[in-house]
Amino acid sequence: MVESLNLLPTVLWFVVVLLFVLGLAGLVLPALPGSGLLLAAVVLGAWIDGFERVGWLTVTACAVLAVLAVLADYVAGVLGAKRVNAHPYALVGAALGTLVGLFGGIVGLLFMPFVGAGLGEWIGRQDTRKDLGRITQVGLATWLGMLIGTVVKLALGFLMVGLFVLALVV
Repeated sequence: MVESLNLLPTVLWFVVVLLFVLGLAGLVLPALPGSGLLLAAVVLGAWIDGFERVGWLTVTACAVLAVLAVLADYVAGVLGAKRVNAHPYALVGAALGTLVGLFGGIVGLLFMPFVGAGLGEWIGRQDTRKDLGRITQVGLATWLGMLIGTVVKLALGFLMVGLFVLALVV
């Protein structure tokens, strides 16, 4: 019985590492809640350590970064679409295109949000259905907004991991 209790921290640290890996993947893959998984890893790691090395300040800073990551993702996509006065369906189409793109590997993840945004614009606006230039412009602007949001999410996510590791080591 005592041996199994000694194994528990090792198993929990394995879960922390797994949460970090899944969290970082989730910053790019829309099917996983990336920043939430990263925050869960930070909280679990701090708890395992009894909040001695990774204290509440680090946990709070990571929580703020997680919220900022979610907001950045949303705001960047909306701003990209609003910049070209896109129909709300363009954002929905970009999100659905991202989900469909999961099955197409990296090419699908990069290409399908653009296609989805263009289709969303085409469905949402009767007056632009024949204007391929307009549909392409909306698709590109929405896609760029989502791409910028993803880059910001990645930067904030790696900052969360860095803060955790720094607190653990120092």
